[in-house]
Amino acid sequence: MYYSSGNYEAFARPLKPEGVDHKSAYFVGTGLAALSAGCFLVRDAQMPGKNIHFFDRDPVAGGACDGWKYPEIGYVMRGGREMDNHFEVMWDLFRSIPSIETEGVSVLDEYYWLNKKDPNYSLCRVTEKRGQDAHTDGKFSISDKGAMELMHLFFTPNEELEDKRITDIFDDEVLKSNFWTYWRTMFAFYDCNSALEMKLYMQRFIHHIDGLPDLRALRFTKYNQYESMILPMVKYLESHGCQFHFNTQVMDVRFDIRNGRKVAKRVELLHDGNQEFLDLTEDDYLFITNGSNVENSTIGGQDKPCEYIPTPRPGGSFDLWRRIAAQDSSFGHPEKFYGDPEECKWMGVTVNTLDEKILPYIKNICKRDPLSGKVVTGGIVTAQDSGWLLSWTINRQPQFHSQPKDQCLVWLYGLFPNAEGDFVKKPMKDCTGKEICMEWLYHIGVPENQIEDLATHSANTVPTMMPFASAYFMPRTKGDRPEVVPEGAVNFAFLGQFAEVPRDTVFTTEYSMRTAMVAVYTLFNVDRGVPEVWGSLYDIRDLLKATISLRDGKPLTEMDMGFKERMAVKKVLEKIAGTDVEKLLKEYHVI
Repeated sequence: MYYSSGNYEAFARPLKPEGVDHKSAYFVGTGLAALSAGCFLVRDAQMPGKNIHFFDRDPVAGGACDGWKYPEIGYVMRGGREMDNHFEVMWDLFRSIPSIETEGVSVLDEYYWLNKKDPNYSLCRVTEKRGQDAHTDGKFSISDKGAMELMHLFFTPNEELEDKRITDIFDDEVLKSNFWTYWRTMFAFYDCNSALEMKLYMQRFIHHIDGLPDLRALRFTKYNQYESMILPMVKYLESHGCQFHFNTQVMDVRFDIRNGRKVAKRVELLHDGNQEFLDLTEDDYLFITNGSNVENSTIGGQDKPCEYIPTPRPGGSFDLWRRIAAQDSSFGHPEKFYGDPEECKWMGVTVNTLDEKILPYIKNICKRDPLSGKVVTGGIVTAQDSGWLLSWTINRQPQFHSQPKDQCLVWLYGLFPNAEGDFVKKPMKDCTGKEICMEWLYHIGVPENQIEDLATHSANTVPTMMPFASAYFMPRTKGDRPEVVPEGAVNFAFLGQFAEVPRDTVFTTEYSMRTAMVAVYTLFNVDRGVPEVWGSLYDIRDLLKATISLRDGKPLTEMDMGFKERMAVKKVLEKIAGTDVEKLLKEYHVI
């Protein structure tokens, strides 16, 4: 496997790898990473579909990319996915996946046309005082000292950030700024999460820093992530003869490890309650999704709170990873990620409006008609004075093909589920769907004497508890996540958010799909480059733009400096006078 950039290899068809017709592939899980790897096997490794098998303990595919209407409960979306124009692997694959809605076009075509016609941006990013615009007004409001803390993190070597927390790097100069309000609510970072991952995020998305206040950098699918992304991939794989084995749980994988070679030899399965074993040869390839941020997630209801299960259950993805990791140190350290759910749990909630009574309060904030079929909130709206730190979003409606046209689906989450609510005087984690809806209605300005009636009769609210929702962001060190293809691995790879690939960032669709491409291209020696992570980190224009954006447009020459620093700057400016360097710095308002 090697990396490439540019379009020379981006559209090339690789030659068929030798002997692939006589090889088989087995997948643990059917999340985005596993499905992507299956698609890369079909498209690029050119493996016969009948040789590809997916095992999943659930009755449907999708993993964390869900979107489903449960009988007697209602619509459920545990989370959502925001996409970037520089998700190079994702768009590489989706250009080849046929749309299931429009004949003759790809998922990428469909997505591209939609976001060109109806671009995303927010008209109100932060509220306070029960639905009033907080007037952050696109400003980061970060001091020079805070900006220097961000710059210091940006340039700190990864090795020095291992096992460090964000609070080890930042103080209130950053943590009390608008920047941090935007950042932590958009990406679901806790103050105690990984400083290393924070740095990687800054470097990965430096070209979008100026779009953080109004979310104009984001793009969204037409429907929920299951119907827009997962279903087309499943249909593509099924059309090529790939086999899906649902209600089939992988309990354990055994490896033969000796003489520098690591071979997956046996898979223990539990199918419809019956134990089965799958013996593997070196021509049988195993792709393992190790860990999941929706592990142990539970669903409540309108009148039912969620159960909280903080310990990985037998047969779950973390339990499987734990069994695998015990066999070799190169297989990672799962306990680093699931060991403290109190530092990574949060709740995702789906509110289904049943009539028009709540819609005016939504429109008052987002300044758009929620039922227009176009962009509504343009990303999350954060109630910054909420005890739960509630954020909510409404994507284009309808979000489900089955959704009534006069109803609206709202997704909200609380980053602090242990905190007491401001209207419902109890922790979010203990609340029913109705009570969570009441708290949200309070923060969008519904009169207090109408809140309970609207939450009861004008909405159906379904909460989900996810003990490991932000487990990806737990402080870590090198080796805590296994390499996609560990050194010496003969016939297996790790996929998904808990496998290691350089420079990219977890909690993105791109990361899952990148691990899939790396795995397939490595194990099958596919002679086509994996697209490099977008290099805005190395583009001086993006760095200058981000620097001035973080300073709310103020040039660097206006920074608070001592006499010596000012004299040094003066000399530098004299040296570059009349040069292209001066022109560049003026163009980006650095001077």
